[in-house]
Amino acid sequence: MYRSLLKPLLDRLLALFRHAGIVAAPNCDGIDHPHPGWRTFHDSSKAGGKDGALFTMLKFRSMSVATPHIPSAQAAAVHITPFGRIIRRTSIDELPQIFNILRGDMSIVGPRPPLPAQTELCELRTQSGAIRCAPGLTGLAQINAYDGMPEREVAVWDQRYAQKITLLRDIGIVLEPFHISASIRPRY
Repeated sequence: MYRSLLKPLLDRLLALFRHAGIVAAPNCDGIDHPHPGWRTFHDSSKAGGKDGALFTMLKFRSMSVATPHIPSAQAAAVHITPFGRIIRRTSIDELPQIFNILRGDMSIVGPRPPLPAQTELCELRTQSGAIRCAPGLTGLAQINAYDGMPEREVAVWDQRYAQKITLLRDIGIVLEPFHISASIRPRY
């Protein structure tokens, strides 16, 4: 019942609540930058959704326009714009995905949506059944992962999530980054 009814409802309610803060933000599209490839702030790309269906995933552009749609771990650092470094470090580049949640393309918690170029990850998710989950803003793999983690390892975490989706687990996944940052003591 949680997975099929309550989870999608909670996703949309929480996204709608967060959407109220985004609507008031000014539109940054078209701000001039020193490099013409850095001009566009909004980006969208096709990504793998529930049951492998492709959908348009929204993001703020963090890479130059000429950068191909490849996993970020494979992109050379030179493609990331100066502004992009800031929004990636803070995950602000993913805020527009709240609209994907409102449309029902994504969930707050679930396996991250793969790019079509990530064929091995898509195949592994199909074999494990994780492909049946709605993709999420964050997931079990993300709180246990690092950028550039092998796709086989990501798929194992995605499978573990898909096998046991509960409200308490989703809450734990959402709150985990706060626990980690609160437990790290600053070094002086």
